[in-house]
Amino acid sequence: MSISTTREATGLASEASGLASEAAGLARIIAARAGRANAMLGLIAGAYLMMALDSTVVNVAAPAIQSDLHFSTAGLAWIFNAYLLTSGGLLLLGGRLGDIFGRRRTFVTGVAVFTVASALAGFAASDAWLVAARGLQGVGAALAMPNTMALLATNFAEGAPRNRALSVYATVAISGASIGLIVGGILTTYASWRWSMFINLPIGAAVAYLAPQLVEDTERRPGRLDVAGALSSTAAMTLIVFGLTRAGSDGWDGLTLGIVGVGLALLAAFIVIETTAAQPIVPLHLIVRRRAGAWLNVLLLPGALFGTFFFMTQFLQEVRGFGAFEAGLAFMPLTIAAIVAARVAPRLVGRYGPLPLMLAGGVLVLGSVLALGRTDAGTQYLPTFPVVFAALGWGFGWSFMPLNVTILSGVPGHEAGAASAVTQSMQWVGASLGLAILVTVFGSASRAAAMTASTARTPIDQAAVFAAGMSSALQVSAVFVVATLAIAVLVIRGRSRSA
Repeated sequence: MSISTTREATGLASEASGLASEAAGLARIIAARAGRANAMLGLIAGAYLMMALDSTVVNVAAPAIQSDLHFSTAGLAWIFNAYLLTSGGLLLLGGRLGDIFGRRRTFVTGVAVFTVASALAGFAASDAWLVAARGLQGVGAALAMPNTMALLATNFAEGAPRNRALSVYATVAISGASIGLIVGGILTTYASWRWSMFINLPIGAAVAYLAPQLVEDTERRPGRLDVAGALSSTAAMTLIVFGLTRAGSDGWDGLTLGIVGVGLALLAAFIVIETTAAQPIVPLHLIVRRRAGAWLNVLLLPGALFGTFFFMTQFLQEVRGFGAFEAGLAFMPLTIAAIVAARVAPRLVGRYGPLPLMLAGGVLVLGSVLALGRTDAGTQYLPTFPVVFAALGWGFGWSFMPLNVTILSGVPGHEAGAASAVTQSMQWVGASLGLAILVTVFGSASRAAAMTASTARTPIDQAAVFAAGMSSALQVSAVFVVATLAIAVLVIRGRSRSA
């Protein structure tokens, strides 16, 4: 071999070694970025799960709280209402504050407020103390929750990365309520109801510490806060949520209708204000047909989800005799199915677009709700309920994830907070509205069943009366799902840019 050939070979080997070194370095960078992205996704999902748990974690602990702090039966409802009112009323404002002052900063502030409020709730020595702490928890959730979804929108590129992140987010939103029932049952049974509050402390502290290191913040956008829009939207959402919550306990009397009516009037005023505001809380140009249809479905679906949790939890405990822990554990098939569905959903959305997945998920939810609506007092948990719960979890997983993809598709980064806040507001109002309607239907059907038994001069079977009311309520819940399928076909058609 000649000297020149040897030199060429040596040079090629050196270049190959250099390219290999660069490739290895690039692989390390990609791996590090992937690891950071996964850590950031886990952090945001963990924070959202912490706040989602609080919507149900105290459900099974309510009797213990009532006994310990001497709540009246009517006053006990304010453990839930205080959280719903402050979080639902301030969500739009929380999203806008994130757009102006930076989403990570607002998110961390919200998590910190929520964590401190959880500690105060855990140490509550009276009923008023606990209700006030729950209201403060709602303030923290209103600051943090809309910015979780907005941070995913700005930290994950539109397309496959964002679809995967939103699938995890949807899974947490769906499974959080059922996990809350399980966690609440375990803590109440084996420790104390106070630990259902204290469990938030290590999670909140870890999120507040790690978020500045893992999550990239958005730039602060100088500008003024739309004060008129903030006040009108907060008052409107608070009154609407309060009216709907009251309807669930006191019915649709004149006071309830008046509260909801004033809330709707303020909502109309808010829309008028937003058309003239220089920097509106919700830019009205975001309300295009496809996104508006997705928001309508986000309003309707939570009613079916939370209605199922509400009635089936009571059925399992009051009719089937399950304990608190057993009742929470009974929903495990739903949680597992939602997690599995989340792993499949991003690939299907990328291949076929959001609409087919919405329709498939909606059909699964509809079939599951109709099956649960056939429950009577003699229906056993096995073998029917685990299968139906699994189908329900899978269906909701395939319904919510493509809706979030559709909502965030094409939204400019500086307006992601507003779009996310509207989404969260729709979920809260939808859950409150749906539950209020279903509870009203349940009451009417239960009274009718009891009156029928009384007229026939037969002993009133309370389990049968409850099952009859629940069956009617879940049949109405199925109507909500049918409406979402119609909206998907007629309004949310075509492929979004994220696909």
